[in-house]
Amino acid sequence: MKKITFTLALLLVCITSNAQKDFQGMAVYESKTSTADFKSRMSGNKDITPEMQKMIEERMKKMFEKTFILNFDKTSSIYKEEEKLDAPGQGQGGFRMMSSMMGGGGTYYKNAKEKTFTVDKEFMGKEFLVKDTLRNYNWKMEGETREIGGYMCYKATAVIPASKTDFRNFRPKKEEDVKKKEEEAKKEGENKSADAKAEDKKEKKTSFFDEVDLPKEITITAWYTMDIPVNQGPEGYWGLPGLILEVNDGKTTILCSKIVINPKEKTEIKAPNNGKVVTQKEYDDIVTKKMEEMMEMNQGQGRGGMQMRMGR
Repeated sequence: MKKITFTLALLLVCITSNAQKDFQGMAVYESKTSTADFKSRMSGNKDITPEMQKMIEERMKKMFEKTFILNFDKTSSIYKEEEKLDAPGQGQGGFRMMSSMMGGGGTYYKNAKEKTFTVDKEFMGKEFLVKDTLRNYNWKMEGETREIGGYMCYKATAVIPASKTDFRNFRPKKEEDVKKKEEEAKKEGENKSADAKAEDKKEKKTSFFDEVDLPKEITITAWYTMDIPVNQGPEGYWGLPGLILEVNDGKTTILCSKIVINPKEKTEIKAPNNGKVVTQKEYDDIVTKKMEEMMEMNQGQGRGGMQMRMGR
């Protein structure tokens, strides 16, 4: 009898172990970022014609509204933008670069057990492989619940530093702040000699960050379900006792629209391996420097230059 009980117990352990090993899920996420503040600034810019504004808004919609697929198992996941056929001229140049700064492009691999991530990024025609430690979110459980797609979800929040290489974090500066700065510069210039003014004009540089505000911190709100007990989520989000079905940072909302547990066709969940290996900080420094250089080269286009480049 003892032998039978031991055999049954061993069989149960083996079945459970294999079930966990073979477990895999697939989740579809819709990511949308509000562009209301950018549209407001464009409508007040005399350098941008109605035709240009319409074209830019169409391009912005494609950049700020994306669909992603998350494939996950018990310990790891890959998050990738849904493949779509690009319209002519939209898969290259500035559009492709800006698209990669909206959370798209490449494969985002997370290993929750090892607390590491790997993501391949293309920037300015170069391939990078960003490898680093996963962020510690210090989630605060809020005690609120809601239903998403038939799953009971729980609310959690965290405060994180804003990323300079994620364009979704940027806010156009308020018009009154820009005008105030221009008036101060004009008043300061009136007190200078002609030679000093000429030298200032010669050395003046247009910084990308002169056009936008970047908040120091961002509050993240996440909704996760205990019905799928994996500490995974979209993009770099993780660390909760259940799959994250929705994330919001005030401007961007990433919402799960479909979940399939143990799909018939399994996906190989492994880290990408193409590109120059860099840390997250090294990649951020490269992108920030290149953005500054681009704005310096483009300084003659006026204050509408940034928006117009986005539409190209």
